[in-house]
Amino acid sequence: MRKYVLLVGLFFVAFMDAQELNCIVKVNAEKIAGTNKQIFSTLEKSLNDFVNKTEWTGQEYKSNERINCSMNINVTEYDSNHFKASIQVESSRPVYNSTYSSPVFNYNDKEFSFDYIEFQNLTFTPTTFDSNLVSVISFYSFIIIGLDADTFALNGGSNYLENAREIMTTAQGSNYKGWNQGDGNQNRYFLLTDLLSQTYSAYREAQFHYHFDGMDTMHQDAKGAKDIMTEAIKNIADIYKIRPNAFLIRVFFDAKVDEIVSIYSGGPKMNIADLINTLNQVSPINASKWATIKF
Repeated sequence: MRKYVLLVGLFFVAFMDAQELNCIVKVNAEKIAGTNKQIFSTLEKSLNDFVNKTEWTGQEYKSNERINCSMNINVTEYDSNHFKASIQVESSRPVYNSTYSSPVFNYNDKEFSFDYIEFQNLTFTPTTFDSNLVSVISFYSFIIIGLDADTFALNGGSNYLENAREIMTTAQGSNYKGWNQGDGNQNRYFLLTDLLSQTYSAYREAQFHYHFDGMDTMHQDAKGAKDIMTEAIKNIADIYKIRPNAFLIRVFFDAKVDEIVSIYSGGPKMNIADLINTLNQVSPINASKWATIKF
């Protein structure tokens, strides 16, 4: 159950029966020529139904409290019901007492291959590897839910991330890439392993303080909220001190770079010279964007 800030403390939203995700799934097959396009439309509809109608956690959510997210599947090869693709996964969460949604997760998985027969039934079974399509989509559904929960309670998404680990462990016996340590250094295996590692615990702590103590209190005290968010970003920098090339640093800034630029370019004014130096150190790939911050 997701938690929200009140001026006097916390309250728990009462939920009515509904699934957890409000997800838009798109299947892009523009690169595929000379084949029946209907299967891609059928796949897209099936995936939307699967993601949005599956009860992932057993918790009860109001329909307007479902997690807004998207999964964009870009098919690069298709032959005899075998697909090669990438999948872009994004999610956001509402900011208390505003109409703004803050991005939480933005990740492009380039190792996504699967078999699919048109009108194939898609069913999630936690301890069974039925197909790589179901396993990958289910894995990211739990990642979205887990990271969302982390922004409302410190390490609040642990159970959901453990669900994702169960999917990963089951899928490791398959021949599909992305599930194992030997498949590269930035894949599903390392994403989840790092999220659950004590070595990188500052990442999940930063997510909580940035959103719950920072963004959600912006309506009360913008400067105080920005001070808290600055400390959260510095927590991400603590990861850099341990592992300069840590995967989760990129994951954090892929979601947050534009929001950080926007927030720190606005009022109230504060001295953020040290923060800019930190941002340039830990995320130099975004140096051109950090340079646009007006302060």
